Amino acid sequence: MTRWRDPAKDPRQEKKTNLITARGYADMQGLLDHLVRERRPELSRKTGEAAAQGDRSENADYTYNKKALNATISKIAWLQRRLDDLTVVDRLPEDLERVFFGAWVTLEDDEGEEMTVRIVGPDETDNRHRWISVDAPLARALLGKRLDDDVTVDAPGGEQHYIVTGIDYAGTDHRR
Repeated sequence: MTRWRDPAKDPRQEKKTNLITARGYADMQGLLDHLVRERRPELSRKTGEAAAQGDRSENADYTYNKKALNATISKIAWLQRRLDDLTVVDRLPEDLERVFFGAWVTLEDDEGEEMTVRIVGPDETDNRHRWISVDAPLARALLGKRLDDDVTVDAPGGEQHYIVTGIDYAGTDHRR
């Protein structure tokens, strides 16, 4: 049982943007193909072999493989629905001097430290690479900004201020 959450305040209930980059779409499609062609048949085979050993109620292999198979089937169904809903953004914006979806944006904070983030769809965020969702507060604050624009973001630790020092769309670097 999970704790009750107010649906009006639960961030998991917020509507996701249905945008994705071409690479992100290809990655999700590749995962779906892997699950359908390799993972599900493998788990079905293992579950069948474990079921053939007799009493299923005391068969850990059967229980484990059946749970993994059900999770895989659920993931396949979710991926199929999600891929149908997504809109692939595979072209550059007309104004490369402004921040839009798919941009790598270099920011400088008040201490002079720089960081580069990429604005991507919510299904392809990656903290290691600093790919942030277009729905994130920082991304929303960045959209439409130009070089040298100030950006203020309400963060859990208080307001943060940045200056846009670079905008790049896959090799079209626009820096000072």
